[in-house]
Amino acid sequence: GEMLGVDPAYLDAPAVAIELIHAFSLVHDDLPAMDDDDLRRGLPTVHRHFDEATAILAADALQPLAFQVLSSAPLQANGEAMQLRLVRLLARACGSRGMTGGQSIDLQSEGHTIGAEALENMYRLKTGALILASIESPAVLCATLSEADRQHLLQFGRCLGLAFQIRDDILDVEGETEVIGKPAGSDAARHKATWPGLFGVAAAKVRCTELFEEGMRELEAFGERAAPLRVLAHMIVERRD
Repeated sequence: GEMLGVDPAYLDAPAVAIELIHAFSLVHDDLPAMDDDDLRRGLPTVHRHFDEATAILAADALQPLAFQVLSSAPLQANGEAMQLRLVRLLARACGSRGMTGGQSIDLQSEGHTIGAEALENMYRLKTGALILASIESPAVLCATLSEADRQHLLQFGRCLGLAFQIRDDILDVEGETEVIGKPAGSDAARHKATWPGLFGVAAAKVRCTELFEEGMRELEAFGERAAPLRVLAHMIVERRD
C-alpha cells in the first residue's frame, strides 16, 4: 500500500480483516477434526487451553468480525464501492474457492500421493489465497494502478504464497518445536501431502528458490519502490519459525 501511495489510514481495515480471517483459520485448523495440534506459536492451542466448543465459537466469531471491520471502515471518496470490492475479495479468499477449499483438499490428500500441480493448486487455495488477498487489497485502494502493474503484483503474491507454504513444509522437517512454535514432524506423522514429503527436502528448497526469483522479476516493474516487498520475500524464504 505504501509502495502504491495509498494513505496508510486506509490500510488498517483490510489488514485487520485479513488477520482476523487468518486467526479464525488457525483455530479451526488446530481442532481434533482437522490437524489435531496441541501447540500454536509455542502456546497451547485454543481447544487445549479452553475446550473444543469454545475454540469453535471463538473462530466463528472472528470470521464475521472481519467483514464487520471491512464494511464499517471509513475510506476515501467512493469508499462504499471500494468496501464492496474488498468484502468480495476477502470472501473469495476464505471460501470454498480459497482457503476453506484448500483445507478440504489438504484433509482429503492425507495418506495419498498427488502430483506437483495438484499440490501447488492446494497451496494456492489454502495459504496462498490470504497472502494474495494481502497483496490485492491495497491494489483495490489505488485508483491509478494500471492493469499491467496490477497483474505484476498479483503474480508476485501468488509466488509469495507458494513459497511461504513450501518453506513451512521444510521447517516442519528441519525445524525444532521450540523454535517454530508448533510440533515439528507433525506433517509426516499425519501423512500429509507436502512438497518435502512427496519430492524431498532438496527439491522443496529448489522450488522455493524458483518462486522467490520469479517473484523478484515481477517486482522489477516497480523499481526501488518495491524494496520493502523484496525484504518481505527474503524474510519468507529464509525464515526459521
